[in-house]
Amino acid sequence: MKPQTDEKLLLEGLAVNDKKAVELIYKENFNTIQALIINNNGSSDDAKDIFQEAMIVLYEKVRTGGFELNCQLKTFLYSVARRLWLKRLQQQNRYSSPGDSMENVVEVDDEIEDHERKNAELDMMEHAISNLGEPCKSLIEAFYLQKKSMQEIASSFGYTNADNAKTQKYKCLMRLKKIFFTQYKNGQ
Repeated sequence: MKPQTDEKLLLEGLAVNDKKAVELIYKENFNTIQALIINNNGSSDDAKDIFQEAMIVLYEKVRTGGFELNCQLKTFLYSVARRLWLKRLQQQNRYSSPGDSMENVVEVDDEIEDHERKNAELDMMEHAISNLGEPCKSLIEAFYLQKKSMQEIASSFGYTNADNAKTQKYKCLMRLKKIFFTQYKNGQ
């Protein structure tokens, strides 16, 4: 019952323009909406626009009074954002619906669960990387995040050649894999 109470308080805060309530709604829901938009031919700026529009829809509903949320807040925002995005894509001729009206109910619970599971796995991976230790952590980041070549890594890390750097990267990946799957198995 606590999440429903918290969401009710957030909606009450939104209705009176409470800055903290708005920030919390944004913090808890923007990443999900952004992933939806980016995974469906959109940009980060599109995601900001759509999220803002979805927040306006929610704000107008709570301001009029009598609005009763019959699902989780994140489900409501996701559904509104998805409709708004599909409508925009349709207007830009980037999406053609298969003859159905966009007013149909959009099932989003499975997509939200998948997104939350992926976020949890990414958090576990981030934790595993932080526990990896040096020089493995820096080497993995240099290759995968900074997109450095093996030759660049070899020279910056002091390896004799790119093949030695590649071998070390492999060893680091195996260590990272072991840390990650140990955490994953233990549900941390």
